[in-house]
Amino acid sequence: MTRTRAKLCALLVGSAVAMGASNAFAVTLAEDADTVCKGLVGGADALKIDSATLLAPSQLAVAERGPTPSGRVTAANPGFCKVLGHIDPVDPKAPPIKFQVNLPAEWNGRSLQYGGGGFNGVLITGLGLPPAYPFDKPSPLARGFVTYGTDSGHETKPGELPQLFALNDEAFENFAHRAYKKVRDAAVALMERAYGKKPEKMYFMGSSEGGREGLTMAQRYPDDFDGIFARVPVINWVGLQHAGTRSGLATMGEGWINPAQVRLVGDAVRAACDKADGSEDALVQNPVACKAAFKVETLRCEAGKSGDQCLTEPQIKAVNTLHATYKFPFALANGLDDYPGWGVSGEDTAAAGPTGGWSAWWLGTAPPAQPPAPNNGIAWIYGAGGIQYVFARDPKLDVTTYKVEEHKARLLEVSSLMDSTDPDLGRFRGRGGRLIMLEHMADYAQSPYAGIRYFESVERKLGKAETAEFARLYTAPGVDHVGSGAPANVDMLSALVDWVETGKAPGDLEVTEQKVEAPSFAVSRAMPLCRWPAWPHYKAGPVTEASSFACAP
Repeated sequence: MTRTRAKLCALLVGSAVAMGASNAFAVTLAEDADTVCKGLVGGADALKIDSATLLAPSQLAVAERGPTPSGRVTAANPGFCKVLGHIDPVDPKAPPIKFQVNLPAEWNGRSLQYGGGGFNGVLITGLGLPPAYPFDKPSPLARGFVTYGTDSGHETKPGELPQLFALNDEAFENFAHRAYKKVRDAAVALMERAYGKKPEKMYFMGSSEGGREGLTMAQRYPDDFDGIFARVPVINWVGLQHAGTRSGLATMGEGWINPAQVRLVGDAVRAACDKADGSEDALVQNPVACKAAFKVETLRCEAGKSGDQCLTEPQIKAVNTLHATYKFPFALANGLDDYPGWGVSGEDTAAAGPTGGWSAWWLGTAPPAQPPAPNNGIAWIYGAGGIQYVFARDPKLDVTTYKVEEHKARLLEVSSLMDSTDPDLGRFRGRGGRLIMLEHMADYAQSPYAGIRYFESVERKLGKAETAEFARLYTAPGVDHVGSGAPANVDMLSALVDWVETGKAPGDLEVTEQKVEAPSFAVSRAMPLCRWPAWPHYKAGPVTEASSFACAP
């Protein structure tokens, strides 16, 4: 840094950053950035900064393999101060909340908190690409954002079940919501110490569990963020764990469907619905209508027969169970008493870690076992473990004997902590907050209809016109939970910044399908990403309406 720059914690005022905003100004660490960085170590009370290291700029790297498409990409980042810290628990038996904050040498006055995934238990570094982000764009840190994330208050060790932490009340409450608020406040304090000012604008981006966290922040802490992006949020968490477990139980024994039969179903869905949009492109662009049009019974085996080219009666029952609404005998938080069933399309999307269709999420490569085995579907591993450790709190429970009615008090307690289903976003809207949701319609980790239903509940609570002032819902046909199967990449961060800081609301967007081809990236196709509703109004239960796919005018 040059000698003309200001001393410790001074500002570079008047240099507006280029993202269409006029109220965020570039700020720099002091002349001796290393001293400033190291000076952040320490702390009082519960908040401790364990290390702070000034790192040199890094180059883009692409791995041969990765757990998700974006997981192969290690973004290029600028010089920054990497801060690692923790927040001590109140209960000495509870783990600390760990976090990482990345302070760029040249700051644009904004911050971005990254959400987690699954049951968390892994430190979110804030150094990678945020959800749905194009692979070839500079990372948020490279664009001048302070970025940060947390482990949500527990660390999953190798060989441990991911739900083990939930036996501790404080650890589970941190996972539910407190960790993200505490780390947000810690990050603000660090920015003020390092740069001499608080952030001008604060953003949150999360996918899956991280999407739930984003909606949690809008509902519980509406004054904390200016813009939130929630992709495929596990919004009705209690419902998801129970519905996923039910679908797993349906595939025990004769109900399990082998990979060849999964392909059979995928082909049948495409045969029934692919051409409905006028093109044969192996993409079901109107999955809502397809759910009504596709009948799994057409694949029933002839009496006394079985094999890869048909489905038996137990297998058909399992598919219908997956598609059906899960019903609770009592209401959970915010009056919900069910979880919407899954849709159709993408059944045979190839499995690779959390990427894929039925084989990744529902079926695995072997029928469900007790305790869940690594080759089981992720939904069974999550759901059955959740039943044992979160709801029944009995690690030795035989999940086949679990009865919801016997654990009503605990379900209500967990629902009040975990379910981000409160439709009253009036405070978030009133202080100028902006929300973008994205649902992937071939998602088998969680039902996209849960998020659609939530968005519609916000419209009923606040009014459609009022909701349109601050919130958008987009739906992406053919895309699996983590972004495979169809075009899925779009720069939602810029869309949020433009909306928050210039008032430019997003309309229909274009998503691209990006493939990693080291050392560059290729775009294979693009299509419009349309605002909801692009299809008939969804109602809980069977879908009977049909409509052609088209972006709303």
